[in-house]
Amino acid sequence: MTKRIDQTFSARKAKGQAAFVAYIMGGDPDRATSQAMLNALPENGVDIIELGMPFTDPAADGPTIEEAGLRSLAAGTTLTTILEMASEFRKGNSDTPLIIMGYCNPVHHIGYSKFAKAAKEAGVDGAIIVDLPPEEDSELRAAFETHDLALIRLATPTTDDARLPRVVAGTKGFVYYVSMTGITGAAFSQASSVTEQVAKVRKASGLPVVVGFGVKTPERAAEIAKDADGVVVGSAIVKELHENGPDAALALVKTLADATHGA
Repeated sequence: MTKRIDQTFSARKAKGQAAFVAYIMGGDPDRATSQAMLNALPENGVDIIELGMPFTDPAADGPTIEEAGLRSLAAGTTLTTILEMASEFRKGNSDTPLIIMGYCNPVHHIGYSKFAKAAKEAGVDGAIIVDLPPEEDSELRAAFETHDLALIRLATPTTDDARLPRVVAGTKGFVYYVSMTGITGAAFSQASSVTEQVAKVRKASGLPVVVGFGVKTPERAAEIAKDADGVVVGSAIVKELHENGPDAALALVKTLADATHGA
């Protein structure tokens, strides 16, 4: 429900804080570990969760997310698995927005209407489909409208003034501002350009703007939180989970969340 997303941003804004958004790859390294990680994110400061669905050819992702997706697929994860994980999460949490993030192929394969219905029943609030541009998403957007789901779009440094209105039209919940051109986990853009772009996207959309791609440290999260409505971290968390396990990854999540909230 988009209502959960709106309430989350409103609550943080009332405190003069940005929301912390964490991404994990569903099913990485296996269903049980990933489910436990997902369930523990809110108690470690996460305001909104992005749950990745694995795909064999993740064009926008860097090596960290790509390898996590391959581990997940090797463990047998499917889009159905991701929706089952969402349902399990909702048994213990009715407040934290949960966004599915990934590529169009698996969604198209099961059908947009069927996906939207299943996502709604699983307690999902919306989706980011990174390779489905506004010109091609009308069928999915219509299905999402029917089931009160947020279709969240990406704006980038190369989204010019002529294209931005089309990008934000029909977007619900928030706009995800990709802070650099390239792949996830890469180097971050100049701070001044991020400040300017966030203001531009917020004005065009009338929605909260969250900034991601390349945020790796608490210091950087705190810096972005001064201007953005939310800060997204993915690759750093996925990397920590893979290299040092769930406890270390959740400790990192807590540190990033505290920095974003200004603690």
